[in-house]
Amino acid sequence: MIGAACAYYAARSGLSVTVIDRGPVAGGTTGAGEGNLLVSDKEPGPELDLALLSTRLWRELSERLPAGIEFEAKGGLVVASGDPGMNALRDFAAAQTKAGVQADEVPAPLLRDLEPHLSPALTGGFHYPQDAQVQPALAAAHLLRASGARIRTGEEVTAVLTGAGGEVRGVRTPAGDLHAPYVVNAAGTWGGELARLAGAFLPVMPRRGFVLVTEPLPRVVRHKVYAADYVADVASGSAALQTSAVVEGTPAGPVLIGASRERVGFDRTLSVEVLRRLADGATALFPMLAKVRAIRTYTGFRPYLPDHLPAIGADPGVPGLLHACGHEGAGIGLAPATGLLVARLLTGDEPPLDVRPFLPGRFAPAA
Repeated sequence: MIGAACAYYAARSGLSVTVIDRGPVAGGTTGAGEGNLLVSDKEPGPELDLALLSTRLWRELSERLPAGIEFEAKGGLVVASGDPGMNALRDFAAAQTKAGVQADEVPAPLLRDLEPHLSPALTGGFHYPQDAQVQPALAAAHLLRASGARIRTGEEVTAVLTGAGGEVRGVRTPAGDLHAPYVVNAAGTWGGELARLAGAFLPVMPRRGFVLVTEPLPRVVRHKVYAADYVADVASGSAALQTSAVVEGTPAGPVLIGASRERVGFDRTLSVEVLRRLADGATALFPMLAKVRAIRTYTGFRPYLPDHLPAIGADPGVPGLLHACGHEGAGIGLAPATGLLVARLLTGDEPPLDVRPFLPGRFAPAA
């Protein structure tokens, strides 16, 4: 999705763009995502600024791209199961509101007006009307098509070509060399590997997550609904297994259930313990789901960077190499703003926001 957004905005800026992917469109992390476009889980700061810009851009894209991307401005609902959690949500929402987020407190008696099947044991929550969702694989495919870029799938980049001064001159694939003065590293979880091909350093690591998918249902979950501890899990740097309840419906009918996080490399081994935790968390929020069949599960790898901010911008040591990766679980939501930033950097135009917090040079090894 990040690569598709970079291609879209770069091409709209008048640049000639080729997208190279060793697999099919959305064959990696994008295809394993839930398509969340969230501001509700981000504290004030650079990432929230990026998310607010992306929120506006996604709404523009939803009017330009086919309805098949399944864009839904359905809003998010964050809930608490006790007074301490509710107090933490109030503090978090107050800070977000000052930064431009709309967050509306929902007392316990009114929660079921928004979500009729929620557990009556919850203490309250906050409604975030700016949260939305797309179908990520379809959105990436339509964004690529709308870009007009040349698409070369099934080709793995095996080398980054450089000139005598170390500047980028293109890439090499089994199909031959492609010459260009700029290369954008939008390889997601594998962004660190592509950086190494260019002699650069970017500490991207995989952070595994599972999603449970139920049988198709009538629209029993109207919003993205998640428990208050999800925000803390997103911000955590722990490598250990963390699970928090995240439940949302889809236009096609199945309910998606997450979320888990753990750093276990690229291990795809199915974990029954994780699936049990996900199911327990979902049924605690929506007791009616206890009688619903889970028909499949899938796994993906979030591109994790140690400070939880993506790397966007020029590499400090390889002229012509730009990075656009490391968005962890927020890549679908942050893609348009990232693509617009990259396009502005490529053309020398003024970026729409301060890019300095995202510059890859913050990870440069000490001399």
